[in-house]
Amino acid sequence: MTTGNTIQTICVCGAGTMGHGIAQTAARSGFRVLLYDLDETILQKARTQIELSTESLVKKNKMQPGERDDALQRLQYINDVNECRADLIIEAIIEKKEAKISLFNQLAGFNSTETIFASNTSSLSITSIAEQCSHPERVAGIHFFNPAPIMKLVEVVRTKYNQVGMIETLIVVAKQMGKTPVLCQDAPGFIVNHVARPYYLEALRLVEKGFADFETVDALMESIGFKMGPFKLMDLIGNDVNYAVSKSVYEAMGEPERLKPSPIQKQKIEQGELGRKTGSGYYRYS
Repeated sequence: MTTGNTIQTICVCGAGTMGHGIAQTAARSGFRVLLYDLDETILQKARTQIELSTESLVKKNKMQPGERDDALQRLQYINDVNECRADLIIEAIIEKKEAKISLFNQLAGFNSTETIFASNTSSLSITSIAEQCSHPERVAGIHFFNPAPIMKLVEVVRTKYNQVGMIETLIVVAKQMGKTPVLCQDAPGFIVNHVARPYYLEALRLVEKGFADFETVDALMESIGFKMGPFKLMDLIGNDVNYAVSKSVYEAMGEPERLKPSPIQKQKIEQGELGRKTGSGYYRYS
Protein backbone atom coordinates (compact mmCIF):
# COMPACT_ATOMS: atom_id res chain seq x y z
CA MET A 1 0.00 0.00 0.00
CA THR A 2 1.18 3.52 -0.82
CA THR A 3 2.56 5.40 2.17
CA GLY A 4 2.28 9.07 3.00
CA ASN A 5 5.87 9.70 2.00
CA THR A 6 5.28 8.29 -1.49
CA ILE A 7 2.05 10.18 -2.23
CA GLN A 8 3.20 12.56 -4.94
CA THR A 9 0.09 13.26 -7.00
CA ILE A 10 -3.33 14.10 -5.59
CA CYS A 11 -6.41 14.38 -7.77
CA VAL A 12 -9.30 16.39 -6.36
CA CYS A 13 -12.61 15.67 -8.09
CA GLY A 14 -15.07 18.52 -7.88
CA ALA A 15 -13.93 22.14 -8.25
CA GLY A 16 -16.56 23.77 -6.03
CA THR A 17 -15.77 25.64 -2.82
CA MET A 18 -14.45 22.62 -0.92
CA GLY A 19 -12.72 21.04 -3.90
CA HIS A 20 -10.69 24.04 -4.97
CA GLY A 21 -9.87 24.81 -1.33
CA ILE A 22 -8.44 21.31 -0.85
CA ALA A 23 -6.57 21.56 -4.16
CA GLN A 24 -5.01 24.89 -3.15
CA THR A 25 -3.95 23.46 0.21
CA ALA A 26 -2.40 20.37 -1.36
CA ALA A 27 -0.53 22.33 -4.03
CA ARG A 28 0.87 24.74 -1.45
CA SER A 29 2.07 21.75 0.58
CA GLY A 30 4.26 20.44 -2.25
CA PHE A 31 2.01 17.87 -3.90
CA ARG A 32 1.37 17.75 -7.63
CA VAL A 33 -2.37 18.37 -7.89
CA LEU A 34 -4.99 17.65 -10.53
CA LEU A 35 -8.25 19.54 -10.04
CA TYR A 36 -11.03 17.90 -12.03
CA ASP A 37 -14.50 19.07 -12.86
CA LEU A 38 -16.69 18.17 -15.82
CA ASP A 39 -18.03 21.74 -15.93
CA GLU A 40 -15.45 24.02 -17.56
CA THR A 41 -17.15 27.13 -16.12
CA ILE A 42 -16.80 25.83 -12.55
CA LEU A 43 -13.20 24.88 -13.29
CA GLN A 44 -12.34 28.37 -14.53
CA LYS A 45 -14.06 29.93 -11.54
CA ALA A 46 -11.97 27.69 -9.28
CA ARG A 47 -8.78 28.82 -11.02
CA THR A 48 -9.74 32.46 -10.49
CA GLN A 49 -10.58 31.88 -6.83
CA ILE A 50 -7.31 30.07 -6.16
CA GLU A 51 -5.29 32.80 -7.86
CA LEU A 52 -7.11 35.51 -5.89
CA SER A 53 -6.77 33.59 -2.62
CA THR A 54 -3.05 32.98 -2.98
CA GLU A 55 -2.45 36.58 -4.09
CA SER A 56 -4.25 37.75 -0.95
CA LEU A 57 -1.97 35.55 1.16
CA VAL A 58 1.07 37.15 -0.50
CA LYS A 59 -0.26 40.67 0.21
CA LYS A 60 -0.77 39.70 3.86
CA ASN A 61 2.80 38.31 4.03
CA LYS A 62 1.43 34.86 4.79
CA MET A 63 2.93 33.44 1.61
CA GLN A 64 6.04 34.36 -0.35
CA PRO A 65 5.64 35.29 -4.06
CA GLY A 66 7.93 32.44 -5.09
CA GLU A 67 5.99 30.00 -2.94
CA ARG A 68 2.77 31.12 -4.63
CA ASP A 69 4.27 30.68 -8.10
CA ASP A 70 5.52 27.20 -7.25
CA ALA A 71 2.13 26.17 -5.87
CA LEU A 72 0.27 27.40 -8.95
CA GLN A 73 2.71 25.54 -11.22
CA ARG A 74 2.02 22.30 -9.35
CA LEU A 75 -1.72 22.69 -9.96
CA GLN A 76 -3.31 21.43 -13.17
CA TYR A 77 -6.96 21.95 -14.14
CA ILE A 78 -8.63 19.12 -16.08
CA ASN A 79 -12.12 18.32 -17.35
CA ASP A 80 -11.42 14.88 -18.80
CA VAL A 81 -12.13 12.16 -16.24
CA ASN A 82 -9.62 9.87 -17.95
CA GLU A 83 -6.85 12.21 -16.79
CA CYS A 84 -7.76 11.60 -13.13
CA ARG A 85 -4.77 9.38 -12.40
CA ALA A 86 -3.10 9.84 -9.02
CA ASP A 87 -1.73 8.23 -5.86
CA LEU A 88 -4.58 9.73 -3.86
CA ILE A 89 -7.99 10.73 -5.21
CA ILE A 90 -10.17 12.98 -3.05
CA GLU A 91 -13.75 13.43 -4.15
CA ALA A 92 -15.60 16.63 -3.26
CA ILE A 93 -18.56 16.25 -5.59
CA ILE A 94 -22.32 16.40 -4.99
CA GLU A 95 -23.43 14.96 -1.63
CA LYS A 96 -25.12 11.92 -3.14
CA LYS A 97 -23.87 8.44 -2.32
CA GLU A 98 -24.64 6.98 -5.75
CA ALA A 99 -22.61 9.68 -7.51
CA LYS A 100 -19.60 9.08 -5.28
CA ILE A 101 -19.75 5.30 -5.75
CA SER A 102 -20.04 5.67 -9.51
CA LEU A 103 -17.07 8.02 -9.66
CA PHE A 104 -14.81 5.81 -7.53
CA ASN A 105 -15.67 2.71 -9.54
CA GLN A 106 -15.01 4.52 -12.80
CA LEU A 107 -11.64 5.82 -11.60
CA ALA A 108 -10.63 2.44 -10.15
CA GLY A 109 -10.86 1.03 -13.66
CA PHE A 110 -7.76 2.87 -14.88
CA ASN A 111 -5.84 3.87 -11.74
CA SER A 112 -3.10 1.92 -9.96
CA THR A 113 -3.97 -0.89 -7.58
CA GLU A 114 -2.25 1.25 -4.92
CA THR A 115 -4.42 4.34 -5.45
CA ILE A 116 -6.35 5.51 -2.37
CA PHE A 117 -9.89 6.82 -2.80
CA ALA A 118 -10.97 9.30 -0.12
CA SER A 119 -14.36 10.96 0.23
CA ASN A 120 -14.72 14.46 1.63
CA THR A 121 -18.36 13.81 2.51
CA SER A 122 -19.55 15.64 5.62
CA SER A 123 -22.02 13.02 6.76
CA LEU A 124 -22.62 10.11 4.38
CA SER A 125 -21.55 6.69 5.61
CA ILE A 126 -18.10 5.86 4.28
CA THR A 127 -18.83 2.18 4.86
CA SER A 128 -21.94 2.30 2.67
CA ILE A 129 -19.89 3.94 -0.09
CA ALA A 130 -16.95 1.54 0.26
CA GLU A 131 -18.99 -1.66 0.24
CA GLN A 132 -20.37 -0.80 -3.20
CA CYS A 133 -16.96 0.01 -4.65
CA SER A 134 -14.79 -2.51 -6.46
CA HIS A 135 -11.99 -2.10 -3.87
CA PRO A 136 -13.63 -1.27 -0.51
CA GLU A 137 -10.33 -1.62 1.34
CA ARG A 138 -8.98 1.37 -0.62
CA VAL A 139 -11.88 3.71 0.28
CA ALA A 140 -11.83 5.97 3.35
CA GLY A 141 -12.96 9.40 4.46
CA ILE A 142 -10.89 12.58 4.66
CA HIS A 143 -13.22 15.35 5.76
CA PHE A 144 -11.88 18.91 5.44
CA PHE A 145 -13.72 21.91 6.86
CA ASN A 146 -14.61 25.13 5.06
CA PRO A 147 -12.57 27.15 4.22
CA ALA A 148 -10.12 24.31 3.60
CA PRO A 149 -6.97 26.47 3.26
CA ILE A 150 -7.59 27.97 6.72
CA MET A 151 -9.34 25.39 8.91
CA LYS A 152 -6.83 23.10 10.60
CA LEU A 153 -9.00 20.13 11.51
CA VAL A 154 -9.35 17.11 9.21
CA GLU A 155 -11.42 14.07 10.14
CA VAL A 156 -9.87 10.84 8.81
CA VAL A 157 -12.67 8.28 8.72
CA ARG A 158 -11.88 4.58 8.91
CA THR A 159 -14.11 1.64 7.99
CA LYS A 160 -13.87 -2.07 8.82
CA TYR A 161 -12.35 -2.67 5.37
CA ASN A 162 -9.30 -0.43 5.79
CA GLN A 163 -5.83 -1.61 6.68
CA VAL A 164 -3.98 0.37 9.34
CA GLY A 165 -1.26 1.37 6.86
CA MET A 166 -3.67 3.10 4.51
CA ILE A 167 -5.22 5.15 7.29
CA GLU A 168 -1.75 6.10 8.50
CA THR A 169 -1.02 7.29 4.96
CA LEU A 170 -3.99 9.66 5.04
CA ILE A 171 -2.94 10.95 8.46
CA VAL A 172 0.57 11.65 7.17
CA VAL A 173 -0.81 13.43 4.08
CA ALA A 174 -3.08 15.60 6.26
CA LYS A 175 -0.11 16.54 8.43
CA GLN A 176 1.95 17.36 5.34
CA MET A 177 -0.83 19.78 4.40
CA GLY A 178 -0.40 21.49 7.77
CA LYS A 179 -3.61 20.02 9.17
CA THR A 180 -4.49 18.41 12.49
CA PRO A 181 -5.93 14.99 11.62
CA VAL A 182 -8.32 13.23 14.01
CA LEU A 183 -9.09 9.54 13.47
CA CYS A 184 -12.83 8.75 13.47
CA GLN A 185 -14.72 5.52 13.20
CA ASP A 186 -17.48 5.67 10.60
CA ALA A 187 -20.63 7.04 12.30
CA PRO A 188 -23.44 9.47 11.35
CA GLY A 189 -21.91 12.94 11.04
CA PHE A 190 -18.55 11.55 12.23
CA ILE A 191 -17.58 13.66 15.27
CA VAL A 192 -17.83 17.36 14.48
CA ASN A 193 -21.05 17.37 12.47
CA HIS A 194 -22.75 15.09 14.98
CA VAL A 195 -21.82 17.35 17.88
CA ALA A 196 -22.65 20.53 15.94
CA ARG A 197 -26.24 19.62 14.98
CA PRO A 198 -27.81 21.09 18.17
CA TYR A 199 -25.90 24.35 17.64
CA TYR A 200 -27.66 24.90 14.31
CA LEU A 201 -30.99 23.19 14.96
CA GLU A 202 -31.74 24.75 18.35
CA ALA A 203 -30.92 28.19 16.94
CA LEU A 204 -33.31 27.58 14.07
CA ARG A 205 -36.03 26.40 16.47
CA LEU A 206 -35.72 29.59 18.53
CA VAL A 207 -36.45 31.56 15.37
CA GLU A 208 -39.25 29.20 14.30
CA LYS A 209 -40.99 29.75 17.66
CA GLY A 210 -40.53 33.51 17.52
CA PHE A 211 -38.27 33.70 20.57
CA ALA A 212 -35.48 35.54 18.74
CA ASP A 213 -34.29 36.59 15.30
CA PHE A 214 -31.14 35.57 13.38
CA GLU A 215 -29.14 38.64 14.39
CA THR A 216 -29.96 38.35 18.10
CA VAL A 217 -29.01 34.68 18.30
CA ASP A 218 -25.71 35.30 16.51
CA ALA A 219 -24.88 38.36 18.62
CA LEU A 220 -25.54 36.52 21.88
CA MET A 221 -23.53 33.44 20.91
CA GLU A 222 -20.60 35.57 19.78
CA SER A 223 -20.79 37.64 22.97
CA ILE A 224 -20.12 34.55 25.09
CA GLY A 225 -17.09 33.46 23.10
CA PHE A 226 -18.24 31.69 19.93
CA LYS A 227 -16.19 32.96 17.01
CA MET A 228 -19.23 32.91 14.74
CA GLY A 229 -22.95 32.67 15.46
CA PRO A 230 -24.90 29.72 14.00
CA PHE A 231 -26.60 31.70 11.23
CA LYS A 232 -23.40 33.37 10.05
CA LEU A 233 -21.72 29.98 10.14
CA MET A 234 -24.51 28.31 8.12
CA ASP A 235 -24.20 31.09 5.53
CA LEU A 236 -20.46 30.44 5.34
CA ILE A 237 -20.86 26.67 5.00
CA GLY A 238 -23.79 26.98 2.59
CA ASN A 239 -27.39 26.30 3.57
CA ASP A 240 -27.64 23.52 1.02
CA VAL A 241 -24.61 21.74 2.48
CA ASN A 242 -25.67 22.31 6.09
CA TYR A 243 -29.22 21.12 5.44
CA ALA A 244 -27.97 18.02 3.61
CA VAL A 245 -25.81 17.11 6.62
CA SER A 246 -28.71 17.66 9.03
CA LYS A 247 -30.97 15.51 6.87
CA SER A 248 -28.35 12.76 6.59
CA VAL A 249 -27.67 12.61 10.34
CA TYR A 250 -31.42 12.74 11.09
CA GLU A 251 -32.14 9.77 8.84
CA ALA A 252 -29.10 7.78 9.97
CA MET A 253 -30.07 8.21 13.63
CA GLY A 254 -33.61 6.93 13.11
CA GLU A 255 -35.32 10.32 12.68
CA PRO A 256 -35.43 11.53 16.30
CA GLU A 257 -37.47 14.72 16.78
CA ARG A 258 -34.48 16.54 18.33
CA LEU A 259 -32.52 16.20 15.06
CA LYS A 260 -35.34 17.05 12.66
CA PRO A 261 -34.12 19.49 9.95
CA SER A 262 -35.64 22.97 10.00
CA PRO A 263 -38.29 24.15 7.50
CA ILE A 264 -36.68 27.61 7.64
CA GLN A 265 -33.45 26.26 6.16
CA LYS A 266 -35.34 24.20 3.60
CA GLN A 267 -37.18 27.34 2.49
CA LYS A 268 -33.89 29.22 2.15
CA ILE A 269 -32.64 26.51 -0.20
CA GLU A 270 -35.83 26.56 -2.27
CA GLN A 271 -35.42 30.33 -2.65
CA GLY A 272 -31.79 29.94 -3.73
CA GLU A 273 -30.53 31.75 -0.64
CA LEU A 274 -27.61 29.48 0.11
CA GLY A 275 -25.44 32.00 1.94
CA ARG A 276 -22.24 33.74 0.98
CA LYS A 277 -21.81 31.81 -2.26
CA THR A 278 -25.10 33.12 -3.66
CA GLY A 279 -24.96 36.60 -2.08
CA SER A 280 -27.80 36.00 0.37
CA GLY A 281 -28.87 33.59 3.07
CA TYR A 282 -29.78 34.63 6.58
CA TYR A 283 -27.85 37.80 5.71
CA ARG A 284 -27.15 39.66 2.48
CA TYR A 285 -23.63 39.92 1.09
CA SER A 286 -22.42 42.49 -1.41
